[in-house]
Amino acid sequence: MKNLSILLLLSFLTSCQQKPTQPDIALIQKAQLIHMNTLTLDTHDDINVKNFTDSLNYAMDTDTQVNIPKMEHGGLDVAWFIVYTGQGELTKEGYKKAADNAQAKFDAIHRLVKEYAPNKIGLAVSSKDVDSFRKIGKKVAMIGVENAYPLGEDLSEVKRYYDLGARYMSLAHNGHNQFSDSNTGEFDNTAKHNGISELGKKVIDSMNYYGIMVDISHPSKEAIRQTIAHSKAPVIASHSGARALSDHPRNLDNEQLQWVKESGGVVQTVALALFVNKDKHEKYQEALKTLENLENEEALEALKKEYPPVGVADFVDQIDYIKNKIGVDHVGISSDFDGGGGIEGWADASETFNVTLELVRRGYSEEEIAKIWGGNLLRVLEETTKVASELQKVD
Repeated sequence: MKNLSILLLLSFLTSCQQKPTQPDIALIQKAQLIHMNTLTLDTHDDINVKNFTDSLNYAMDTDTQVNIPKMEHGGLDVAWFIVYTGQGELTKEGYKKAADNAQAKFDAIHRLVKEYAPNKIGLAVSSKDVDSFRKIGKKVAMIGVENAYPLGEDLSEVKRYYDLGARYMSLAHNGHNQFSDSNTGEFDNTAKHNGISELGKKVIDSMNYYGIMVDISHPSKEAIRQTIAHSKAPVIASHSGARALSDHPRNLDNEQLQWVKESGGVVQTVALALFVNKDKHEKYQEALKTLENLENEEALEALKKEYPPVGVADFVDQIDYIKNKIGVDHVGISSDFDGGGGIEGWADASETFNVTLELVRRGYSEEEIAKIWGGNLLRVLEETTKVASELQKVD
């Protein structure tokens, strides 16, 4: 059981008391108990290697949305740290630069768990590891790879990434690459492969073979369709939303949501304001431009009343929608912290409890909340591991 900071509850109660309606103490207590008992898992937290040094690292309360103190304060158990690489040229030089970037991020995460905070956080590569670390009171790091571009054309790198701890990977990011078309093709009406390439299919085969979940958050719609059809294991969308609620190519339309369900996968709803509620976010951003001084708290609060920013209730609207469309077994949670994510009420890991509170307020049961906060994602990881074991037995 996690130790949820009393300061979290007190700060929440204080904020509630500033609003016209008084907080429901019984509901808060119920939510707090569920939050303490539930494994909370966030599948997308970007990192900067500058925050992984002897003098500045996540054992400290760094100026980032995620670090160990903030995880402890908010009761966030598992953070998937992301080995992200922006899309570059499809050349040997481009691949080499990308590979060096990816390796630096793998190394940074390993330093955190081995050198800087080994008594506070451990690197998990399975659901069993997650349970083990949680039982001894440690926070948990897991690794996702955003953009397979650094692999170059060397498929043996898939196993090396697996050995380094990677447990999910997306074929592409913002820009078409050697494996897959990107969602960004929708902006300029372009495609490189009309889906995924033959090399992309081989990468999926390797990911299935070793037990790395296939992430579909950034590829194009046709690439997603082909990826799901080709993969022998369920897929995940590590940080996406429902397009019906926020019309952006990064979000999944109803047909895509159904594809994920049919694969047995999960959509990790993302707390990035533009993807949660595009219209509301853009109105708030336009209103902000009218403020002469953003540090004027009184003026900012007045603006928020007229043009409210995207908040936790909007985020849970996304969870509601996906749950109603494809079922509670196929929806999860991600923040995209330190990569553009963060909303009013869940601005960083220290405010994680507020998401659970809103789920309880909506009438979600403890069992449903446990599935959404991590159970569904770990189920897919276990199924992917099972597929890998079966494939390896054939060889």
